[in-house]
Amino acid sequence: QVQLVESGGGSVQAGGSLRLSCQASGNTDSYYCMGWFRQAPGKEREGVAAIDSDGRTSYADSVKGRFTISKDNAKNTLYLQMNSLKPEDTAMYYCAADSCPEIRLTGRVPTPQYEYSYWGQGTQVTVSS
Repeated sequence: QVQLVESGGGSVQAGGSLRLSCQASGNTDSYYCMGWFRQAPGKEREGVAAIDSDGRTSYADSVKGRFTISKDNAKNTLYLQMNSLKPEDTAMYYCAADSCPEIRLTGRVPTPQYEYSYWGQGTQVTVSS
């Protein structure tokens, strides 16, 4: 079983920065791929960024150039550095993980919309104008 615990959310003014963290525990094979999602009230969940254990990344167009996903494999920790935050970035942010068997098989980079098996409880990010 895998547990994912997010931290680092908070309130910030537009233009500011936050760094989210996600501590993973359990079978390390189960989080070969990891990603960040967000969901604002009344909106569908949106994939924000994804990364695999080789460090290959992908981003949603809405955050390209502003957000950076990274992973410390030694610490089993996933990060999301968010810069130039906008009010529309306000949402609950979730960490997700999966063993990604088809990614390993095909060599493709996981997309931000990848369907993960394991999810954290979320951390709130609020950006004021």
